[in-house]
Amino acid sequence: MRKPNDKLSQGVKTVVVPAAGMGTRFLPATKTVPKELLPVVDTPGIELIAEEAAELGAQRLAVITAPAKSEVMRHFAPFEELCSTLSGRGKDEQVKKVARAHSLINAVAVTQDKPLGLGHAVGLAESVLDDDEDVVAVMLPDDIVLPTDVMGKMAQVRAELGGSVLCAFNVSREEVFNYGVFDVEEIDGDSSLPAARVKSVRGMVEKPDPADAPSTLVAAGRYLLDRGIFDALRRITPGKGGELQLTDAIELMIQEGHPVHIVIHEGKRHDLGDPAGYIPANVDFGIRHPEYGPAIYRAVKQIMADFEAENR
Repeated sequence: MRKPNDKLSQGVKTVVVPAAGMGTRFLPATKTVPKELLPVVDTPGIELIAEEAAELGAQRLAVITAPAKSEVMRHFAPFEELCSTLSGRGKDEQVKKVARAHSLINAVAVTQDKPLGLGHAVGLAESVLDDDEDVVAVMLPDDIVLPTDVMGKMAQVRAELGGSVLCAFNVSREEVFNYGVFDVEEIDGDSSLPAARVKSVRGMVEKPDPADAPSTLVAAGRYLLDRGIFDALRRITPGKGGELQLTDAIELMIQEGHPVHIVIHEGKRHDLGDPAGYIPANVDFGIRHPEYGPAIYRAVKQIMADFEAENR
């Protein structure tokens, strides 16, 4: 078995969060409010991502933003005046909520002037990395993965096997056309890692026809990438619409012998990228909320009962 690399085991310093999209599926709400600030119950999605990054031990959140989306970064400001006003009124719990995002992690903005694809967005983050960083994490803010320790498990796989590690979910074959799909094989050699949950990646296929999909294991918005990803991004060719795809850069690295593995996550995933995923996420988080949960649970049960009665 390969011995863990001490340097790799030290963890991730920077997490990249691509947040430059227009949020068109949430119009008209996103005319004035960035999609990443829409709340899941009472906490914006971008803050949930920041919390997950902080739990991983990251020190820096590199938020890829568009020129007109300054509100996303403002969310991570200290809001000292508001905190002072709330504190003066004895609203200590509200003070904690307002100050929380600023205290979680150091958020830095990286501007993407034009929407040129996920690969282009990730590539921009190289400018904020320190010289000693040999790995970077990418968390897509549309994807909420529960429980939130999956990136830690991915770091353990990288520590043993090196290379890059991605998170995967198993979906039905009918759903694979919505995702990047992994072509996988068993791990080579002796390993302490669970074979049922860790696989070696031979390749990736973007949104295949279900009949042609190499598996039903799909990418799930969490990437732990060797720093070599930036060199690969510089060498791939733009695709449709002039966009650089992260999948293409990972595929290039695989072809050149770079080890890539997946961790098959067995928990939940919520897609905050469109209303059909965002609303269930609010229900799931809402019924578990310590303050609002009981009332939301009763309300949802009544709404469902009324709906079923109306549609018999």
